[in-house]
Amino acid sequence: MSTKDYIEKDYYKALGVTKEAPPADIKKTYRKLARELHPDKNPGDAKAEARFKEVSEAYDVLSDPTKRKEYDEARSLFGGGGFGGFGAGAGAGQRRTNVNFNMSDLFSGSSGNVNDLFDGLFGSGSGRAGPQSAGPTRGQDTSAEVGLGFEDAVRGVTMPLRLSGPATCKTCNGLGSRPGTAPRRCPNCGGSGFVSRNQGAFGFSEPCVECRGSGQLIDDPCPDCHGSGATTQTRTINVRIPAGVRDGARVRLAGKGTPGTRGAPSGDLYVTVHVEPHKLFGRSGDDLTLTVPISFQEAALGTTLRVPTLDGSVALKIAPGTPSGRTLRVRGRGVAKRGGAGDLLVTVEVAVPAHVDGAARDALEAFAAVQRDDPRPDITAALGEG
Repeated sequence: MSTKDYIEKDYYKALGVTKEAPPADIKKTYRKLARELHPDKNPGDAKAEARFKEVSEAYDVLSDPTKRKEYDEARSLFGGGGFGGFGAGAGAGQRRTNVNFNMSDLFSGSSGNVNDLFDGLFGSGSGRAGPQSAGPTRGQDTSAEVGLGFEDAVRGVTMPLRLSGPATCKTCNGLGSRPGTAPRRCPNCGGSGFVSRNQGAFGFSEPCVECRGSGQLIDDPCPDCHGSGATTQTRTINVRIPAGVRDGARVRLAGKGTPGTRGAPSGDLYVTVHVEPHKLFGRSGDDLTLTVPISFQEAALGTTLRVPTLDGSVALKIAPGTPSGRTLRVRGRGVAKRGGAGDLLVTVEVAVPAHVDGAARDALEAFAAVQRDDPRPDITAALGEG
């Protein structure tokens, strides 16, 4: 639906409803009219067919909350429809102004969006600021990805990162002009980057064609960047990855993105970190996790084990009767964090021998003969045994 239709056509009148009509009333009215005017019910009636199309078009706008809001804003701004009555919404005693101009001039080149039209006419039709000078512009933010070892992610590391892309021209330092010269202010727009053009009763701002909206003219361009202020370069920067970074985290490097134009600051670089898994350790927040197999006799009788950490090893005491799956905590041997470090969580799992024979089998059978503890008392009770 074009902006011109929004302003010239009275959809409320087409449906025979008031501007304050709720959606339910609009829907009910449309259904009634559609049944009466449908071409199948009025074969060969061109007037009824045209009216059916008018009603359908009106309902298409008024039944959609977004379209209805834009339509209401357009007609409110232009006095209730029709440019000949611009200012018709003025209160009693206020002067009404009739403006005569060519509608096709206003809508030529329009995108059809009512907010875009208002912005072009008044500079702030939807609350946005009007045209600003297109001089020096901050560079865009860019992104990169790095793979990181598990231990480097826990401890933190500084690593080189090789990037290829636009960078500030070293010859002209981003100014775009040959060394020893400088850009001059565009005389056509006075350095603003925009020029005004009157169209009937309205004024339009558009980018200056002389300087292409930059506000500056370069008479003697830099031979390396040809006036753009940037060249494609391969560069290596050192990236500091903080200790404890998690997989998928993004690290911001201020000023390491795309260079700005005309000497403006560069954008930022965001580095996404992919942490490789460790063959022994896992991670849960700031804690490291480790699974350690133990033998049946170690679990039953108790023992002291040496277990690895990322910084050497520690002694871990296994109490007699420790069940498989129990997790023991080693304080301060996890991931570094502000004010200390996380813990190492060690989960023990009883390893069952795959093959038992000879003296070992005899010993287990003798143990089974004298063992009186029931490992599954609840199941025994449910079965009614014992």
